[in-house]
Amino acid sequence: QVQPVESGGGLVQAGASLRLSCAASVPTFTSYAMGWFRQAPGKEREFVAGISWSGTSKIYSDSVRGRFTISRDNDKMMVYLQMNNLEPEDTAVYYCAARWGQYGSRRDGDYDAWGQGTQVTVSS
Repeated sequence: QVQPVESGGGLVQAGASLRLSCAASVPTFTSYAMGWFRQAPGKEREFVAGISWSGTSKIYSDSVRGRFTISRDNDKMMVYLQMNNLEPEDTAVYYCAARWGQYGSRRDGDYDAWGQGTQVTVSS
């Protein structure tokens, strides 16, 4: 059973960059598509980015497309979210999620396992 573990959150100023990491050590890692979601205070959890099990297919929300990049290293069983040009509106707890199957999904209900989350705070 995959259990994602996020790291890399922190407090940064607007315009800065951060890279989130997600460790998902499981022998069947390449059978999972992976995704990143976030939840801001008082708001519902929202999709950020998803990546296929091979890493060749990626999807993004409109709010982060062009600023964030999702990637994965199947040898290390890691998923990353490179976040550039951060905005105060990006402040949220970021969650890594695993989905058994080839492609990522924008729907959180399609994911099978979730990490505990890592806080990202962007000051103006």
